[in-house]
Amino acid sequence: MNFDFSEEQKELRDHARRFLKDRCPWPVVRGVLEGPAPYDADLRASVAEMGWPATAMPEAYGGIGLGYVELCVIAEELGRVVAPIPFSSSVYLAAEALLLSGDEANKSEYLPKIVSADSIGTFAVTEGAGALSMDSIQTQFAGNRLTGKKIAVPDGDVASFAIVLAQSARGPMWTLADLTKGGSTRVAVKTVDPTRSHATITFDGAPAEPLGAPGKGWELTQRLLDRAAVLFAFEQLGGATAAMEMARNYSIERYAFGRAIGSFQAIKHRLADMFVKNELARSNCYYAAWALMTNSPELPAAAASARVAASEAYHFASKENIQIHGGIGFTWEADCQFHYRRSRLLGLNLGSVQFWKERLVSALEAGAVA
Repeated sequence: MNFDFSEEQKELRDHARRFLKDRCPWPVVRGVLEGPAPYDADLRASVAEMGWPATAMPEAYGGIGLGYVELCVIAEELGRVVAPIPFSSSVYLAAEALLLSGDEANKSEYLPKIVSADSIGTFAVTEGAGALSMDSIQTQFAGNRLTGKKIAVPDGDVASFAIVLAQSARGPMWTLADLTKGGSTRVAVKTVDPTRSHATITFDGAPAEPLGAPGKGWELTQRLLDRAAVLFAFEQLGGATAAMEMARNYSIERYAFGRAIGSFQAIKHRLADMFVKNELARSNCYYAAWALMTNSPELPAAAASARVAASEAYHFASKENIQIHGGIGFTWEADCQFHYRRSRLLGLNLGSVQFWKERLVSALEAGAVA
């Protein structure tokens, strides 16, 4: 079986890469890091004009219905440039949650707004330290009102609506809260990567409506995590590849003792180790993209393996990139920091590497029993 991209998908990749090279150079990322804006509005508008939020969206909701593999292609290219825009929160999380919920009225209302970039959506689940579990969810939903607090909500400071996992009289369930209607307080939180903002959202009787089947919130969350994990893994893969290329290019240009530092064995070994980890991550990501595209029963295991491999590859490549740059790599003026910051942030989105390793083991055990 050939897991490589088709010629059309490679053409999409090349076009996206050229577009982002022109529209998202390092000064754009640095502008968000050092400035007051939570994201680059011009880049977000340009990405919407390109139709990328509509990539895997059904045509009935304004999408172009290309498919999830094409969305993986876009995710990888966004990861290469550390794009400082609220894309993943809306497209990988909120949109996927709406599609999974089966609620036609809400899909018709909110999905076209995500496609046109008129709204930013997010998914609010985490409430404290430790692994996510049903017992860790304390936010309450009763009488179409939400009460509780969610932490580390991606793009929660700028989102206009959120899908919130809460407890109800009928068990865990998803709810949809319009964050513009009051009853909620949002406070931006500092993270290692300010170019991808997060916030704490406190709900104090905030108006909300049920989303999806009552009592199915935990089951839906597990399905959403598997689907979003594949897309986040491709962002990590793109970042890992770009960090490796940055290190390689510097090792060719930087001379010491009359020769390029890339000719030294120690540097060659570092680059080789990066390449091996990246290729392992790529193979796992391609397998996960196939599982997502076909809605395969193997998706839980494939998503977890891609997530683990991509997280470890990105962290390693971003760290080694700084080391190869030497003393200058640790300075504020150097661009190495952007990949390191994003690798650490993405390594915690949707759960840590340990969390996904445990999900992988559980998925493999379930498959063995079946």
